[in-house]
Amino acid sequence: MSTFERLSAYRPYGLAALRIMTALLFIEHGTMKLFGFPAAQGDGPLSTLFLIAALLETFGGILILIGFATRPVAFLLAGEMAIAYFMAHMPHSFFPALNQGDGAILFCFIFLYLFFAGAGAWSIDNRNASA
Repeated sequence: MSTFERLSAYRPYGLAALRIMTALLFIEHGTMKLFGFPAAQGDGPLSTLFLIAALLETFGGILILIGFATRPVAFLLAGEMAIAYFMAHMPHSFFPALNQGDGAILFCFIFLYLFFAGAGAWSIDNRNASA
């Protein structure tokens, strides 16, 4: 058995690590909008669009973090990130490295992957998988 074949046994844990770290980073974007933590994002009250984004990022991120309803939530968050990219980043430049859209694109595609792959290990979605 090759090294790569042996590593396949750890696939659910690698997926869980990706899910958890993505969620933690995503929650941070929501808390910046909602609570100004760890730093404020924008000045003054949030527009309706930013409030919706902040709620999706915070509470959707928490659901992804604990692995609850991972597939539908990930699909919703992928859509949010696609919209964010095309509304907020793309108008500034075609190139993501120039329009600061790298994060939105990465979040979008990681959430799409979670939609197809599921939550992995250490999730509420898979709490009975080992029983």
